[in-house]
Amino acid sequence: MSPETAKSLETKHKLLEGALRTLTEQGIAKTSARTVAAAAGVNQALVFYHFGSVDELLAAACRYGAEKAVARFRPRLAEVGSLSELLTVGREIHEQERSGGHVALLGQLLAGAQTHEALGPATAAGLDLWIAEIERVLVRVLAATPLGEFTDPAGLARAVAASFVGIELYEGVDAAGAQAALGALEQLGALVAALEELGPVAQRAVRHRLRRTGRR
Repeated sequence: MSPETAKSLETKHKLLEGALRTLTEQGIAKTSARTVAAAAGVNQALVFYHFGSVDELLAAACRYGAEKAVARFRPRLAEVGSLSELLTVGREIHEQERSGGHVALLGQLLAGAQTHEALGPATAAGLDLWIAEIERVLVRVLAATPLGEFTDPAGLARAVAASFVGIELYEGVDAAGAQAALGALEQLGALVAALEELGPVAQRAVRHRLRRTGRR
């Protein structure tokens, strides 16, 4: 890699980090080429040189931030062995993301998607990275339960992701209610864990009952 290429990549990285920091600390309304460049410590003309527009920079920063976050938690998700453990890990991720300011960032991205056209697809793409990881876990852990053949892991992964997004945003106005919602999800996980602990005969009975219910 040439020194010029390395310098260009370093500048783009600074701008991406600066955009995320500006969104988190100042909000979408105060995010501009000037404020992002100040946070990145570079000339604001470089925003347009590297990304073309502020909206394109924000969209790239959204994807960049999501990729970093997913990569950080991927090893932990790969160790999950049950649905209840997935929900427990989800709470851990929620706590870490909140303390790191990423919950506030998500709120700003969702708000900005209403007025910044490029942010909608970029935010959705970032969420899709999480959904893909969750789906992989669900396919693995549900296969060992009577629910495996009766659930849609792809749809369920989106439902889980949507639940956590909603809880994260809800927490800003009702922290106790958000914690209660997380607790309720963990209770559902405990019910599935009880199914996992059933013996073969009981699991066959559950599957038979679910098949009969599905035919009605």
